[in-house]
Amino acid sequence: MNSLCRQSSRLVKKINSVCHAKLTKRSFYLYNPDPLHALPNKQPDWKTAEEAVSVIQSGQRVYVHGGAASPTPLLTALCKHGKTNNLTDVEIIEAPLQGDALYAEKEYENIFRANTMFISETTREAINEGRADCIPIFLSEIPLLFRRRILNLDVALISLSPPDNHGFCSLGPGVDCTRAAVQNANFIIGMVNKQMPRTFGDGLIHSSHVDIMVEADHPLRAVEHIRITPQVQEIARHIADNLVEDGATIQTGIGRLPDAVLVKLRNHKDLGIHTEMFSDTVIDLVEEGAITNAKKTIQTGKIVSSFALGSKRLYDFLDDNSFVAMCDCSFTNNIAIICQNPRVTAINTCLAMDLTGQVCSDSFGTYMYSGFGGQIDFIRGAACGLDGEGKPIIACPSTALKDGEEISRIVPTLEQGSGVVTTRAHVHYVVTEYGIAYLFGKNLRQRAYELIRIAHPQYRESLEKAAFERLKCMPSP
Repeated sequence: MNSLCRQSSRLVKKINSVCHAKLTKRSFYLYNPDPLHALPNKQPDWKTAEEAVSVIQSGQRVYVHGGAASPTPLLTALCKHGKTNNLTDVEIIEAPLQGDALYAEKEYENIFRANTMFISETTREAINEGRADCIPIFLSEIPLLFRRRILNLDVALISLSPPDNHGFCSLGPGVDCTRAAVQNANFIIGMVNKQMPRTFGDGLIHSSHVDIMVEADHPLRAVEHIRITPQVQEIARHIADNLVEDGATIQTGIGRLPDAVLVKLRNHKDLGIHTEMFSDTVIDLVEEGAITNAKKTIQTGKIVSSFALGSKRLYDFLDDNSFVAMCDCSFTNNIAIICQNPRVTAINTCLAMDLTGQVCSDSFGTYMYSGFGGQIDFIRGAACGLDGEGKPIIACPSTALKDGEEISRIVPTLEQGSGVVTTRAHVHYVVTEYGIAYLFGKNLRQRAYELIRIAHPQYRESLEKAAFERLKCMPSP
């Protein structure tokens, strides 16, 4: 009996040891929640923008805070510094800026080279002319580039709210991958903007981590209102009336279509928001009581996002608002986190789709246009919902304009060079103004039938003929 007890005791100790190791060892794949705490006996130097960027040298890699938090005065000073001091080969790592990216203009070629993780209007021309680069990557994995030391950063240029009484600043509406960037950077220059909203979540950084601070006082860049077309209104109606249920957790991508969907949700109840980004439309739903976040599993009672982009009204809403948690995108876009929420409804858009369901969202043929962003993160997170009630949605108008000519977005095959962002196996729901196609579990013949049914009527006959040529049989339900 004593021998059995000793064996049992040793087994318990071994199990405890293994469990302790699993609890204490942190994997690079896991979200890193460690706060940027105060460093003893360290304070930032306050300097002008010109003085601050003078530390940047040729051949260095510089991270730039994106979105509404883009530190434009620092970038203006950096471009002047680069030209005046004959800098060369400065690599700019950026998420999309909201504002001008002077360093991507032709006059700064060979001084700066942008390397972006999501193409926007500011860098699109430079990338397609070979003067800048883009990295195809899921938004959820961008922080890994810094945490695994794949991209080591010499300098980070960021925007901050003023320090509070304890010395903590906030990354405001742009936490996303910037939190990981400042944890990696050797030198941090912070533009302290008096008009920067102070947000809760992962965006707090103690001022002692910042090497140089620059004083600023200007409005954050606002996004212009985009006119919503009748086609987009009809798509939004299909989604709101047929696919979004009360108590659902909503994710929306960028653009007029997701905004249009949110406008149609005013009569819904207990909606939650767990998304990579949101804009002004969410405020209306909060004020009208449609968004409560009461049913969410992750951060119950809070809007969860990694960045926000909108008008001054949105930035005022964010300021000191504990109803909103702005988090690291390795958390917000983690499939294992997303799938735990109830009725996850992910609404994303695309540029084109072929008759088998392959989705192109980042290019027109070989012309690079945008990026991966969080589309796959949330499409998969919704599909893997633990409650089995998630709805991954790809939505787009049935047609688009190309060189002034109307074309079908649903095509027999994707144009040569087009990148597949969302594979045919990922796609469940596709929505156009002509209805909803459900592709999950359907074979190629059935998929073609469903997609032709929601294509623009003037292209259906030619699509049917093309489907027959490709599949060697007629599309059918």
